[in-house]
Amino acid sequence: MMDIDRDLLLGLLAAIGGGLLVGTERERRRGEGEQRAAIGMRTCMLTALAGAVAALLGMPALLVIGIGVVALTLAGYWRSREFDPGLTTEIALLATFALGALAMTRAQLAAALFVAVAIILAGKESMHRFARQVLSERELDDALLLAASALIVLPLLPDRTIDPFDVLNPRKLWLLAVLVMSVNAAGYVALRALGPGRGLALAGFLGGFVSSTATIAGMAQRAKEHSALRKACIAGALLSNIATVVLLSLILAAMAPDLLRRLAIPLAVAGATAALLGAFALLRAGDGRRAAPPEYGRAFAPGQALLFAAIVAAALLIATALRHWLGLSGVFAAAAATGLADVHAAAVTLGQLVSGTNVSANEAATALAFAFTTNSIVKCIAAGTGGRAYALPVIGGIVTINLTLLGAVWLA
Repeated sequence: MMDIDRDLLLGLLAAIGGGLLVGTERERRRGEGEQRAAIGMRTCMLTALAGAVAALLGMPALLVIGIGVVALTLAGYWRSREFDPGLTTEIALLATFALGALAMTRAQLAAALFVAVAIILAGKESMHRFARQVLSERELDDALLLAASALIVLPLLPDRTIDPFDVLNPRKLWLLAVLVMSVNAAGYVALRALGPGRGLALAGFLGGFVSSTATIAGMAQRAKEHSALRKACIAGALLSNIATVVLLSLILAAMAPDLLRRLAIPLAVAGATAALLGAFALLRAGDGRRAAPPEYGRAFAPGQALLFAAIVAAALLIATALRHWLGLSGVFAAAAATGLADVHAAAVTLGQLVSGTNVSANEAATALAFAFTTNSIVKCIAAGTGGRAYALPVIGGIVTINLTLLGAVWLA
């Protein structure tokens, strides 16, 4: 009995199955009568199988059969160009041939790509509607800006320190800015996807990943202008504190695991307190949170992301310099000052100091508590701009969250 090579069999099955998958999707759009497309289920299956066989026979056969497939594809396009000027079906056939050939060496990858091709083909209406009706010109510009920031600018920046204190790395600082833009863009997409019904609460929570202070100030402005939305704005403002705690934990996990272990219980207590206060505010808001849709605005603010990176850079320099000149008290002062602008930046600074200097986790935990407190003061000031009815519950919640964190740090 002839032995069958397992990898060969998997490759052939992946090629035929992938051709069947793509062919099934094309068959559903093939049409009838004289305008029927030339490429359907059997064509795609045979093309994938031809690619697999050509790959087995070697490069000369792959070139010859490939040229034949291209010629037949062009002939099919020439026949149907009057009633179907697009190239989607023809490109799909070429992709089917290429993936059939790939299946003989990378069966799993080819199978996954066959599925991706089928999804792309099946999503025609959704993609067209999204591009033409849902996606605005500004959103497209923001998407291109984010892509350029991550794929063009980031790789070009030097991955080394450039300052006398050996703490400023341009690529890492720009990566922070890209992460801020990405988080904000993800929040924007979720807001658009879920709709305005839960928009204020969702916007508040997701806004906290970038700046809880700015979120509280934005909610204050909306509550002052639309009193019917006040309770929903209060809920959004309090929920932003959950994101602050979550992002602090993620930053410390990435930069200073020892500091995170020291602060795990205080952060968990503060996060749980913020969640309870936010949930209670949501219950009180009731249907009022659906009273009016939130304004979407931009997907992200590039200036805000750059400001965050600048704050981190300045904080690193100041904290390192004060550490050299004043010792431990300088670290506390720098953390408190940084917290006035952004507690996330203070966490990045302290995380790097713990990793790169002789600042202990206990000392950094105390310094971060200082930063959290000064940042809470700024949040309270921002809440005060929304009027008494908005400010009192928000300030009460912020003070409660801060006290629970300070108490847990002191007891831990």
